[in-house]
Amino acid sequence: MHVAPTTELKALLRLAGPLIASQLAHMLMVLTDTLMMARISPQALAGGGLGAASYSFVSILCLGIIAAVGTLVAIRKGAGDIAGATRLAQNGLWLAWGLALLAALALWNLAPLLRLFGQDAQNIDGAMQFMTLLPLALPGYLTFMALRGFTSALGHSTPVMVISLIGTVLNYLFNHALIEGWMGLPKLGLLGIGLVTALVSLGMAVALALYIRWHRIYDAYPLRKGLSRPSLGALRELLRLGLPIGGTYMVEIGLFAFAALCMGVLGSTELAAHQVALQLVSTAFMVPTGLSYAVTMRVGLYFGAGQILAARSAGRVGITFGAALMFGFAALFWLCPEALVGIFIDRNDPAFAAIFQLAVSLLLVAAWFELFDGVQTIAMGSIRGLKDAKTTFVIGLLCYWLVGAPSAWLLAFTLGVGATGIWWGLALGLACASVAMTLGFEWRVRQKLAR
Repeated sequence: MHVAPTTELKALLRLAGPLIASQLAHMLMVLTDTLMMARISPQALAGGGLGAASYSFVSILCLGIIAAVGTLVAIRKGAGDIAGATRLAQNGLWLAWGLALLAALALWNLAPLLRLFGQDAQNIDGAMQFMTLLPLALPGYLTFMALRGFTSALGHSTPVMVISLIGTVLNYLFNHALIEGWMGLPKLGLLGIGLVTALVSLGMAVALALYIRWHRIYDAYPLRKGLSRPSLGALRELLRLGLPIGGTYMVEIGLFAFAALCMGVLGSTELAAHQVALQLVSTAFMVPTGLSYAVTMRVGLYFGAGQILAARSAGRVGITFGAALMFGFAALFWLCPEALVGIFIDRNDPAFAAIFQLAVSLLLVAAWFELFDGVQTIAMGSIRGLKDAKTTFVIGLLCYWLVGAPSAWLLAFTLGVGATGIWWGLALGLACASVAMTLGFEWRVRQKLAR
């Protein structure tokens, strides 16, 4: 089956647009939490930031595993296996609840590990205060993400966007209410931020579940029927695909954690500039992340139907469009670095002059960085649509840790390039990954065609 590239691009954008908006909404929620911590006190920002980083690390691992739900549902839908798609979605919910329990228990008992890593005692106290209620967000968050994968695989991503945007607004308002003590409410500080995140996450999950329950487009997929009977076979299938996806997320997160540690060795100015530039890069990165998720669904749909050539076309269209889109972001970073850094730092404040100049220099490197990262993420999604996450894990491990991390260290310290050397090292690792992931997709398609 041949699908015209323009037809495929339109279908891809209809699915990807709401998912990109959802990713940006989540980014705004994280930013809101950080701003609220800063309103409490510098100590709350430090301790809460440590807790947020710990929560993020654990939740992203869980999110990687849950990403298998959407991929496998899309493949079953393409194959016309409605019962199989329903069963996988149901067991995706069970998997989400099990992961939420394990992750919450780990976070509630994290203090000894933080002490082992030499964290300041006051920061550990703040982190554990923040994580008193924050892990209660995990059941809602992971349920929402499992349902997001299910409805996106069926081609309906708009409700995900609407609920995410509403959740972002409510998160901001409720945080303000519990920090400022609006209408006689108690000022709960870090505890309140964790509580709000938990309540909003639960509300978003309930809202999406009710939408799926009541809307007739889901009538063929009765999630409630048989939900009380989990299937070990379906859970194993989800874990076989999900664990390598989670592993890939971890090796990439580890690369950026390594970069932050290297910046810390260089000094506070380098670390601060790194954080500013990374915030801009991370915001732009939400676009290819949403696009990658949509590409996975499109490739998976064709793959499940046995239409390998159409699956290849979907992947190629996604990768090509993503590259063009990220080139636009790269041009923005090249042409307007001072204006972008100025969003976070007052360029006229002498106290921030060194940080401002270094952040601008890093953003010029980030133009290449962003281009490569966007392409490799979308190519990674294309491979996963072929029900293969092991290839992406191996490529990620090799490119991030055998190319990216050593190059960053070599350039920064051995050759004395400094902070920009670390970012050039990251860019080199991501460039390697973008080429390898793209070639990996073509290789896997050829294997499927040869069978």
